[in-house]
Amino acid sequence: MLHIKGEAGKDVCDRGLGRTRRDILQVGGSSMLGLSLANMLQLQSASAAAGAASNTKGNSDISGGPGWGKAKSVIMCYLQGGPSHLDLWDPKENVPDNVKSVFSNISTKIPGTQFTENLPKLAQINDKFTMIRSMSYTPNGLFNHTAAIYQMMTGYTTDKVSPSGQLEPPSPKDFPNFGSNIVRLRPLEEPMLPFVMLPRPLQESNVVGKGGTAGFLGKAYDPYTLYPTGDDMDMKKMTRIKIDDLKLRPEVFSVRLNRRASLRNTINAGMPKIEEAVKDLNLNQYYDRALDLIVSGRAREAFDLGSESHAMREQYGRNTFGDSCLLARRLVEAGTRVVEVVWPKVANSDNHSWDHHVGLSKRMKDQSAPMLDGAISGLISDLDERGLLDETLVVVVGEFGRSPERGVSTSGNGNSDDGRDHWPYCYTGIIAGAGVKRGNVHGKSDKTASSPLEDPVHPQELLASIYHSFGIDPETIVYNHLNQPRELVKGEAVHSFFA
Repeated sequence: MLHIKGEAGKDVCDRGLGRTRRDILQVGGSSMLGLSLANMLQLQSASAAAGAASNTKGNSDISGGPGWGKAKSVIMCYLQGGPSHLDLWDPKENVPDNVKSVFSNISTKIPGTQFTENLPKLAQINDKFTMIRSMSYTPNGLFNHTAAIYQMMTGYTTDKVSPSGQLEPPSPKDFPNFGSNIVRLRPLEEPMLPFVMLPRPLQESNVVGKGGTAGFLGKAYDPYTLYPTGDDMDMKKMTRIKIDDLKLRPEVFSVRLNRRASLRNTINAGMPKIEEAVKDLNLNQYYDRALDLIVSGRAREAFDLGSESHAMREQYGRNTFGDSCLLARRLVEAGTRVVEVVWPKVANSDNHSWDHHVGLSKRMKDQSAPMLDGAISGLISDLDERGLLDETLVVVVGEFGRSPERGVSTSGNGNSDDGRDHWPYCYTGIIAGAGVKRGNVHGKSDKTASSPLEDPVHPQELLASIYHSFGIDPETIVYNHLNQPRELVKGEAVHSFFA
């Protein structure tokens, strides 16, 4: 039976009274407890049951080596679509014409390391991060976006993959997104959104959200999703985000919401339908924390891009991805544990997509690369200048790279002479902050960037390194929907990432 603290409604002028039923119903301008806040309500819970359901191999109180426990927050900038490493940050010389990038090479802050002309800003700050030039995995059916995304986000491969590479919709049986695992094992102590995903869901074709949920951990650990409406080419839509579920209606006084009294009997007696509707949400656990979050204003203030200077807005780039990265900085500054910024354009599309099967030269030069260069250089520099990079892990990666040879099909897709197909065998990622080495190049690709020549890094190992950064043993046990024990990820942290 649902029981909610509080007293029956009385005169609001009486400061001695506790919260009333009307107070609760008006929070967020929604129905009971502001049900549009369901995810956020649950995310505020550090469930004792959840903690009891986990186990670790080894003693998590013992340092796990360099970088262990340095991170308080993580920003995952997910370049969905698979950017071409050869045309960005791992260009090659003295290779066949259909392998070599059409773009010129430029020097970087690291002697002997070159990028293409597409990344002039990142070339000037690569002394602040580690570049992984040896990301790699054997496909085993993961040549297509959706399955590869699921692996990158969860550390596990999917059970059901169609011949086209598409997956079934998100399910309570899914493995959790890495962010869900983190906020469960490292819950916040202050009222703030623990895990935020923006500006759109993980999506490919008709499969929406696969790999972006808490899966078998339950909805209590789902991300708070900030998906503004508007076409994905609307570069100003992040300035029009709606956070109504984080606001108080004018007639709700914060002083009333901060009182601690009991309203249980009133609700129980008069609202059986609501009890039935929310029986699976365990609202008793999240009630006080949700209201504290709303009253504090921390979350809604973090979303206020208008408070940033003109120069800062320009630094990130006035576009969807740049605004999202700026919001990510504001969120971690306010206390959010995990922010996942998803590239604003789905694959299998044109314009700013990274899925460059055709028209790579113009689309990358004029569209996708400038957005990436401005936003990531702006984010890393901004965090560093504010002293936040020491405790904020930044990860920039896609689900795979692009084929070394232009115009050659590797996944069954058609590719023009100015296009590259999917390539999981070798690609590049970036990791920065929270004890990560600065000005470092980890691994090396072969002559044509086809495969790692040194120190390959599997997506599972990248995720293990993220957990390691939070002081979480990657072998920590979670229990799936069948109550079977499973490791967070079947991979080891790459200790050489860290200083």
